[in-house]
Parts: sequence; C-alpha cells; structure tokens
Amino acid sequence: MKFIDVAGSWLCPPGEGVFTVSTAKEKREHLQKKYYPNGVVREEWLKNLKNLQTEKFAILGVPSDCGGGILRGANWGPLFIREELLKDGMLPCTDLGDVRVVPHLLHDKYLNEKTLSSVRKALFDTDKNSWPVSPLSLCEESLRLLYQDYPQLKVLALGGDHSVSYPLVKAWAESRKKKKIGLLHFDAHTDLLEQRLGIDLNFGSWTYHVREFFPHPDQLIQVGIRSTGKERSHWEKNLNVTQHWASEIHKKGMPFYITEVLSAFKRKNIEEVYISFDIDALDSSFASATGTPENKGLDPVACVEMIRQVSKEFNVTGCDLVEVAPFINHNFAPNMGQETTMMTAASIARALARALGVHA
Repeated sequence: MKFIDVAGSWLCPPGEGVFTVSTAKEKREHLQKKYYPNGVVREEWLKNLKNLQTEKFAILGVPSDCGGGILRGANWGPLFIREELLKDGMLPCTDLGDVRVVPHLLHDKYLNEKTLSSVRKALFDTDKNSWPVSPLSLCEESLRLLYQDYPQLKVLALGGDHSVSYPLVKAWAESRKKKKIGLLHFDAHTDLLEQRLGIDLNFGSWTYHVREFFPHPDQLIQVGIRSTGKERSHWEKNLNVTQHWASEIHKKGMPFYITEVLSAFKRKNIEEVYISFDIDALDSSFASATGTPENKGLDPVACVEMIRQVSKEFNVTGCDLVEVAPFINHNFAPNMGQETTMMTAASIARALARALGVHA
C-alpha cells in the first residue's frame, strides 16, 4: 500500500479535520480561501500531495482532543495555528492536511468489530480493507506509509491534545530503527502515567508508552516540568527519564540547561531528534488558551533559543506543537487569552519549522 493511495481517504484538506456541520464551518472556509483562492479545495490539495517526492518538509494537522480530559478544545489548534502563521505568509512547505477525526474515538484498539465496520462505512462508504478509523490509528498508519514512501520528509505536526504525539513519535521512531534517536519534550507535566482511569493512551501517558521505541529511556529529556504528583527522583529513578524542572531553569537560567541538553545528547551519540512541544510548558501569561495552563512556566524566547541550539547541533527530523485550545479563556479579558496564546504558538511553530530546515 502506498501513501498516495490512501491519503485522500485517511486525510482531508487543511481545516476539515474538525467535525463541523454548520456551526463554525466559516472558520474552516476562511482558512481554505487563503490556501486555495480559486475555490477548488480538494483538487488542489490532492495535486500538492502528488509532489511529495521532491519535498523535504510538510505540515500535518491532528485535530483530535479525545485523549484529553480536563478541558477540551485542542481540536481547533491546528486550524488556528495555521491562520496565525498565514498572517506572515505561507510556510514554504506542503500541507498534508488533517487526519480525519471522528470526535468520539481515540484508537482502534478500544473498538469492537461492529463499531469498526460501522465507522468505516461512514467514513469511506465501505468496510474496506480493515482500514483504521480512529484519529490516533489513522495518524500512525498515514505516517508509517509517508515515511516508507518519502523517507526524506520532515514533518511538523499540529495538535490536538498531547495523546496525538504517541502515533507521531511512534511512526517517526520506527522509521529510524537504524538511527540513534532522542526526544526533547517541553511540558509542564510529565505525561508518564502508565494509564489514566484504565485507558493507556491519553494526554497524561503518551511519553510513558513511547519509551519502548527508544533503545534506552535516557534518550528522552523533559524540559519545563512543574506540575506532577511525584518528585523528580521518582520519574528519573523508576523510568530513567532526564528532567529539567521549570523551577531549576528559573534559578540557573536557560543557557545552563541548553548546555545540559546538548551535552546529554552528545554523550548518547544522538543522530536525530524529535521535539514535542506542549504549549503549557510556557507560563500561563503567555499561553492561557490551553486545557491545563500552569503558572511559573517557561519564557517562549528562552524555549525558542533551546530549539535553535539543538537544531544547530543535531538533525531535527520531526516536531509537534500540541494543546493549543483557542476557545478556552481562563479569566482573561475578552479574547486576550486567545490572542496572546495564538501569537506565542505561532512563534513556537516557526521555531520548530526552522529547526526542521524550513526558512520560516
């Protein structure tokens, strides 16, 4: 099976991943008019996908928030981040579109055969070839084929709640089994639970489960942690994950921890790095439009500098930006939370794109 053979079914044009019937559809239409001014949306989108052989970079939206559980709304993140990026001109890379999302679903392993068959018929007009139907499953299989057919592609993914990083990192890591790979994870939370309320894949557990795709757990570094039910020693001792907490970064400064991260990856002879950035790694004054904003967080300028320095020393080949929830307003003046968060999210997205090699 080839990526191009299923892309038109498993993915959809940018902005269409959020399920809308009539309410809020104007937001999707507004974005698509900027992308495809001639109005031929699907045809132009599919035409661009046929040129992937010559592309080096791509954007993918994963507008799923079914893996969250505090405040939903991150499904709108990919659309709004794209809108913000377009204010300064289109990023010079192909947009793969959005993973198709049935908002009630998370991963196919949680579904029985009757449900799988029913949703396949709804999505694809047939129960064809046992195709995946849940957003995490569609994301994983789409990227598996994408990396198989276009190994040169570097992908910047826009989420979605942080559960979407599980298929993103898994597909990336499995396509690089012969490489020494590392994960740089910006977050206020560890996301290292084995399960949450009996569900193993969610926004609080994805990091725990991607560890198996790295030869050694200490190839994972977390930056910005400050809200967790366990001491740092618990996570580092039991899971062997390196953590740099926000309180320590405030005391010693980001330059010190940039050196720490670079030295750690060099000691492990890391060849390629994936960067996962949860917007709540930042202080809530910069990023309040998210499900779980936290005070005493990181400064976006300092984070951009860490991303820049890591990309200078290592080949960054995959990135994601998640948990941007534009409609959530945590006691801010009208629209200020959204406006500030979206401007900040765009600056992080540009930094991640530059880390991949896009001149953004």
